[in-house]
Amino acid sequence: MQIGRIERATRVLGVSQGYAGLPVRDELVTCKVGGDSTPTMTTAWLPTPGELDALNAGAAVHVVIVGTAHPPIMVEVGQEPK
Repeated sequence: MQIGRIERATRVLGVSQGYAGLPVRDELVTCKVGGDSTPTMTTAWLPTPGELDALNAGAAVHVVIVGTAHPPIMVEVGQEPK
């Protein structure tokens, strides 16, 4: 997957640690557990043509969390490009 530029990005993470930089959009959502105004960070990822072929053939999306504690996450599909 390639890092995408999320619409209305509010900051870029990771550059100072030597990573390529990950644009994020900070938002507040209503969550059943966290309640109103639960902070979230949304990023965009773009599959390469080969990855898209694999996904269309039924391959799974893997989410890799760096570290030893797994925070709550959501995985979803964004809107189709216009």
